[in-house]
Amino acid sequence: MTERCFSIARVEFGWNSPATNWELRRTEVGKDMNKQEAPLALSDLISRHSTRLTDADTRLLDVLIQDPIRAALDNGKDISSRAGVHPASAVRLARRLGFKGYPEFRAFLQSSLTEGGNDFESPAARMAARLVRAEGDGLLASVLDSEIAALQQARNSVSDADIRAFSERLRDSRKIFVFGRGHFASLCSLIALRLNRSGYEATDLGSQIHQLPELLSGLSSEDVVWLLAFRRAPSLLQEVRDVAARCGAKTLTITDVGGIRIDPPPDHQILVSRGKPGESQSLVVPMTIANAVILDLASIDNGRSINALSKFRSFRAASRLTTG
Repeated sequence: MTERCFSIARVEFGWNSPATNWELRRTEVGKDMNKQEAPLALSDLISRHSTRLTDADTRLLDVLIQDPIRAALDNGKDISSRAGVHPASAVRLARRLGFKGYPEFRAFLQSSLTEGGNDFESPAARMAARLVRAEGDGLLASVLDSEIAALQQARNSVSDADIRAFSERLRDSRKIFVFGRGHFASLCSLIALRLNRSGYEATDLGSQIHQLPELLSGLSSEDVVWLLAFRRAPSLLQEVRDVAARCGAKTLTITDVGGIRIDPPPDHQILVSRGKPGESQSLVVPMTIANAVILDLASIDNGRSINALSKFRSFRAASRLTTG
């Protein structure tokens, strides 16, 4: 039972360090348990108290591990009911694992989610952490607090010089290709739209994914490729970077402070956090950075952006191409 729980906890919960650190941590716990006053992870607790666990405990742990959202939110009675054991079994499990009662054990599970040092690979775990944080002050207040904190961190970590490095590359480019996957597809579309209206030839590669060979075959050293990626760099994004490198095109990237590896390194990179684990992973932060770049571009391109926007507005007003 214990080894099975180790395996599931490592894969499903995200409540411990990566596998490369697991054996070392387990050995340290075994050598000197008295020095480890604070449990490192749920799997550490299982290892530490494995000889005391009962069949009912096994069933409870299966329920906890297999559904991380409810594990962090449900009370002991609900967990016991789902496991098909006596209502007091969850309390007994918590005490065998070293807690005073189930509320303290539940607080540990919640803290493991919200205070973890690494971002969560599981979307369910990330949502669970956000719901846990929202319990005290309310959902909207929690989201707003996360957004404000992430924006403040961006203010402290991104300089005007970082923004200017991006805008100068865009100003001097022949064409601009913007690319991002997942949630960033919509932001890339917005960036390309705004650049086009500002008089720059910009293409959102993500909206024409099946035509990437045609779109990138004419890439040159006069062009710019603008990439957005957080948590991990999709393989397709890395391939676009490789094409840009071979063609000599300049590459700009906005990524998170986790240090996503893009090889070869981009010409200019802005590292910015979208929020801590358990907080709202804000799209507002990269959107704000993009807005700042486009605004700065307008300040250094000798009226190109302003004139193009004015011309576009007049054209849209005079044409019948708008809907609605």
